[in-house]
Amino acid sequence: MGDGALSVWEKSSTVRVVPSARPRKLAKVPFVELADGRLQGVVSSGSDIGRVYVSSVAASSYAFSCSTNNNRPCGGARGTFCNHIRALLGEAVLQYGTERVARYLKVEAGDAADAQALAHAMTAARPGAGDASAAAQVFSRFLRQLSYLELAPTTAPLPEMHWFPTTGAVAA
Repeated sequence: MGDGALSVWEKSSTVRVVPSARPRKLAKVPFVELADGRLQGVVSSGSDIGRVYVSSVAASSYAFSCSTNNNRPCGGARGTFCNHIRALLGEAVLQYGTERVARYLKVEAGDAADAQALAHAMTAARPGAGDASAAAQVFSRFLRQLSYLELAPTTAPLPEMHWFPTTGAVAA
């Protein structure tokens, strides 16, 4: 992508807007991120429209956790990755690309790796249960992201993000 394809906002931003590796549908996994040394996100329940799961996998150790938005443990995450974690991993590959996810999680899955190969490589290491205490923070960031969807489309800066400096700004 050349500089001509970037908008004025993207050019002045301190953080580059990175497009998705491939388009993804947000109904099943509305929020996915590589942050805090984990792949983490929110996965919709297949059986209850009012329930979501906050799932995560730690880099290197592949320790995993999955719980509902009410902090109840996932019934499928007993000793191995549940379907929510597998769905999160699949959407992360769509969002960031296989190489970036594998590099972030420190997974050796070969050249032809996909989400299934990454999951297989991580579960082969027999990871244990991880710390579920970060679920509240992940869910809070997800809710914050949802609040941005309620805003009217605009190119004007958002007041709460005013503290982000532009690249051309100089201290007085």
